[in-house]
Amino acid sequence: MSIEIYMPALSPTMEKGTLAKWLVKEGDAVVSGDVLAEIETDKATMEVESIDEGTVAKILVAEGAEDVPVGQIIAILAEEGEDAAALEAPVAKPIPVVVAEPSAAPTPAIVEAMPSPVNGQITDAVTQTNTMAPSGERVKASPLAKRIASQSGLVLETIIGTGPHGRIVKRDVESVLAAGPIVQSATASAPMDNAVTMAPTATATVATVYGPHVDIPVREERLSGMRKVIAKRLSESKSTIPHFYLTIECELDNLLEQRKILNAKLANTGGKLSVNDFIIRAVALALKKVPAANVQFAGDKMYWYERADISVAVAIEGGLVTPVVRGADSKGLAEISTDVKMLAAKARDGKLMPEDYAGGTFSISNLGMYGIKEFSAVINPPQGAILAVGAGEPRAVVKDGALAVATVMTCTLSCDHRAIDGAVGAEFLAAFKGYMQDPLTMLL
Repeated sequence: MSIEIYMPALSPTMEKGTLAKWLVKEGDAVVSGDVLAEIETDKATMEVESIDEGTVAKILVAEGAEDVPVGQIIAILAEEGEDAAALEAPVAKPIPVVVAEPSAAPTPAIVEAMPSPVNGQITDAVTQTNTMAPSGERVKASPLAKRIASQSGLVLETIIGTGPHGRIVKRDVESVLAAGPIVQSATASAPMDNAVTMAPTATATVATVYGPHVDIPVREERLSGMRKVIAKRLSESKSTIPHFYLTIECELDNLLEQRKILNAKLANTGGKLSVNDFIIRAVALALKKVPAANVQFAGDKMYWYERADISVAVAIEGGLVTPVVRGADSKGLAEISTDVKMLAAKARDGKLMPEDYAGGTFSISNLGMYGIKEFSAVINPPQGAILAVGAGEPRAVVKDGALAVATVMTCTLSCDHRAIDGAVGAEFLAAFKGYMQDPLTMLL
């Protein structure tokens, strides 16, 4: 009997993936454990292993295919004794779509929206989407999403669907319940240069069409799965999370001296502490000291985390990933340093597993190594805050009424005001600064 190979779910939230590369071809014999293909997710490229023995009879999804749904048959193996050439590809079964009956026409409103993902691609034309469907047009929605929307008094036509084929799913409704719809006047801002707009009507979605300038040479490149997710998540973050920012300056001279001493002791082991290791440790301890900053807004409730799992932004080719140092509040500097080096190497090699980047209660984005003095970072949802770290540099400071020179680093905390108030953010930064300026307290 033939063996069907399915598109795997490589993370709990994965719905689609890109079949980046086949490592076998039709006619190849495989055994359990052989790598069949590489699958690209929004975070990394992962290998898919065979769990059976057989001969590759049919490859049903071409190399490079994007937005392949989880569960779709991508290949067929013939078992021993079967004629691989005689096997036929199974008939593709369409994904059932549950549609809602037309509801009463919604109150006319003009919604100005960025182009939204449709079948994994960004629309490039002025369209009418299910965010504001004309009266009588069927809206694609899952039964659970319909029930939650009905119980909450939400109109499905006003919700952007992110499921297959623009279908509204549970997370879309929950996102609206958590943040509320964003409605703006179509005349709130002037059209962007090189943008085409459509005169608003009562039922039309006003979208912007993006295209290159006609007189400038240009190279077009399709968005990777990672870049699509970054664009979607950070757009949602800035449009649904009320950010506020707090900035503080930390003197690093004591820390740099202590780092020098510790690295001398670690020289025989091959280990070496970075300033970023101290920052991760200081953030974790500050979160334990100020637990009200280690929280997540969740609609009608709050999550208070009792462990500091720190997401560390790592720049890689094509985007950004945030592997997690788990339990950083209970780890020493050397252990944190080892974890960060291992996670960064896996990120650069595209080998991160879901357990390496899933979760995280707080994020750090450090651009100091690029010479950036100060910046503000976008919160990584659903977390409540992110710390943006600038470069440590010599600056003039006042000590005991006289000018002096010290190595100073500027840090800016971005907070979700639904979860963290200004006083809590300030208390956290004060605790963080205390650890950074007196690093021996991190060792206690």
